Amino acid sequence: MPEAQAICQEPEVDFTVLDRIIFDDYGGNREAMIMMMQAIQRQYRFLPEPALQYISQAIGIPLTKIYEVATFYASFSLVPKGRHIMHVCTGTACHLKGSGGLVQHVAARMGLDGGGTTPDLKFTLETVNCLGACAVSPVVVLDDRYYPKANVGQLNRLIEQIDTE
Repeated sequence: MPEAQAICQEPEVDFTVLDRIIFDDYGGNREAMIMMMQAIQRQYRFLPEPALQYISQAIGIPLTKIYEVATFYASFSLVPKGRHIMHVCTGTACHLKGSGGLVQHVAARMGLDGGGTTPDLKFTLETVNCLGACAVSPVVVLDDRYYPKANVGQLNRLIEQIDTE
């Protein structure tokens, strides 16, 4: 785990928001646990431990079962993520077109050890195995927007936009 993640300040969990998600949005229905977890992750950009404990109590599912789901699905995160998330594809086509160098460049520029989240929770860098856009490799996704045929100059401009926020 990069050092930056270890010093990130976790946000305060708002139990009113959790009640809205669990009871108003999903009626406290146990079968909606994964959807509740997804909503909580959208709210906090990860699954805070107090939120998982609260779901467990609210819908009567053992905390171990909730953690089992949270660790099984790669889309869930138990560590805080930044407001901006950059995914760099490292699949075969993207790798052959230099995605590894893009990862190294962004990591060095953002002070991350190959990936992770900046201490100010502004930016997260992650690699993914495939984004399904091999014809336009290397591909980078920043905040759900695709950047085909990505290059260092383009990524520098994107990072500069984030830095000026």
